[in-house]
Amino acid sequence: ARLPAGVPVVVCHGSNDEVYPTSRAKLQELIATGTPNACFLYYSASSGALPSGQLSRVGDGHCMQSLLPCDCLPRLVDAAMSESGPEMHMLRTWRERLTEERLAAERGLGYAPEALRKRWASPGRAGRDARKLFDVPCESEEFRQVAAVCKAQPREQPAYLLSPPEAWERVRILRVQRVENRAQHDDSTMPYYVSVRRSIEGQGLAFEPGAHTAWAFHGAPDEALDSIVHSPIAGFQPLATGSRGASLWGAGSYFARDAKYVADGGFCGQPAADGSRKMLMCLLTTGMPCLGDPQNKGVLPFRNAPHRYNSSVDSLASPEVYITQHAGAAHAAYLVTFA
Repeated sequence: ARLPAGVPVVVCHGSNDEVYPTSRAKLQELIATGTPNACFLYYSASSGALPSGQLSRVGDGHCMQSLLPCDCLPRLVDAAMSESGPEMHMLRTWRERLTEERLAAERGLGYAPEALRKRWASPGRAGRDARKLFDVPCESEEFRQVAAVCKAQPREQPAYLLSPPEAWERVRILRVQRVENRAQHDDSTMPYYVSVRRSIEGQGLAFEPGAHTAWAFHGAPDEALDSIVHSPIAGFQPLATGSRGASLWGAGSYFARDAKYVADGGFCGQPAADGSRKMLMCLLTTGMPCLGDPQNKGVLPFRNAPHRYNSSVDSLASPEVYITQHAGAAHAAYLVTFA
């Protein structure tokens, strides 16, 4: 079977379809027969199993329940008619799941790595000293913007609701420290950012910071956070990380869209004596993401050969987890202390 040339097509399917069971690989082969950038596979699949045996997400059956929340079905209809192509349209609408306050704060901070360096306070903004953490004044606009992104909760109820929203509203941002690591910025983050931008442009798409990049959060014990911040090469090591030893969506470094999920999920390690905890706020170069696959241990699938997808997510409707497979895809920008 082949899709008609020059026609925008959106195919929707669930991994647990009991009427027309079809493998993801076969569906991807079908999409590949269509016109590049005009076809999109909306696929809903189950996560890998947690150590408890439970699944964090369950893929759709024949009656695709995931089309109902987050205006997913209307967005897919709009995507099929979008001049920029259905996949790019869906990518842009992921931002609509966020509040305007968070989006305004993100725009203020910037969506490109080079924009972040303009705020550096190290001598000459060089970021070459042994000291890598610099306090952001609590009365500054930068502090307010970081706090706004951290405290924000999504417009719709998240898939991972581990505590009442009211509990997160009571959390206080105690300290924000800017990470200034020139070696990571110049030798890891920027080369990858530039290569992803060229790959996307090479596929006939416009690279859009804020759509192909995203702010997200990462939690780890203090010693791991310190290693990420001070590493002279790359802070994140995707091949050696995962979600508590479980490959929920495949190999890689895991990040949460919402800070609340990192805190509620216990990813931040043990609290300090004063009850405070820490997490990293990171700027990700996500490029063109695909749905994660718990069986994926290597490179991601082709999007438009020879170009592959650049990252993976837990949902194509409203991603709450990002997985990066390249060390340069995640730039640790701020260390946030909260209680």
